Amino acid sequence: MKILRVLAFCLLICLLACMPSPLQEQLQRPTVPPTVPSAPPVEDTTATQPQEPEQPSILHFLQIAAQPVGKTMYVWGGGWNKEDTGAGIDAVRLGLGQRWEEFASRQDETYDYNTTRYQIHDGLDCSGYVGWAVYNTLETENDREGYVYTSTQVAQKLADRGFGEFIPLGKLTTWLPGDVMSMKGHCWIVVGMCDDGSVLLLHSSPPGVRFCGTVLPDGSKSQAVALAERIMKEHYPDWYRRYPDCTTPISYLRKSSAMRWSLDVLCDDENLREMGAEAVVSAIFGR
Repeated sequence: MKILRVLAFCLLICLLACMPSPLQEQLQRPTVPPTVPSAPPVEDTTATQPQEPEQPSILHFLQIAAQPVGKTMYVWGGGWNKEDTGAGIDAVRLGLGQRWEEFASRQDETYDYNTTRYQIHDGLDCSGYVGWAVYNTLETENDREGYVYTSTQVAQKLADRGFGEFIPLGKLTTWLPGDVMSMKGHCWIVVGMCDDGSVLLLHSSPPGVRFCGTVLPDGSKSQAVALAERIMKEHYPDWYRRYPDCTTPISYLRKSSAMRWSLDVLCDDENLREMGAEAVVSAIFGR
């Protein structure tokens, strides 16, 4: 019996000796490289990034300013809000006012702006017109802050907003395309100069929005007046038949200050500032 117990004990010792130790077991395991989390895929945002809007140009500004010509009457307060404190709804909307052309089509050569005062949605006054043109050039959405100021202040106010250089009364020797001009009681936009020193311009003045030219110092007809007549007759014949006068006095040049656009705000890739009025007009109408 004792012998059997000894044999059983020896057998147990042998079995234990054959079993692998924890260290042996660990050493004998196949080595598996540690799992490294993969980097998240790089998102391709090329197609979803909004594109920077193309910088507007002086040519674009003049083309915008020409859109209401022959379609919009001069209306005192047109483009303003009811409180007379700045831009109204029509001056902070892209495109022509819905009622402007319809109202203009019903008028004849007897139109008297004194009878339509404060019909603010039927047309534009001088500062309402300039403010609308600036808004439609610089903005891409409706109902943002507007650019309508009293006519005497327009040039200074736009310069104060960082759009360009303010050139005070009496300091101008040349008038460049796109210059925004202010004088007491009126404001207007330069299209270009002619060889005789006269200036072709855009403005809203009774009876409405149109091209005009300054007369010569002696009051006689200038190259700018002749060019304005040709433009209105060729492109806006119905308007010209009713309202053929395209003259403005020399005081427009003598009594106005200017805001000259910074090229960081409106570029001049077409080099309009180096052109005479005739060439600028060709550019405006795509010729």
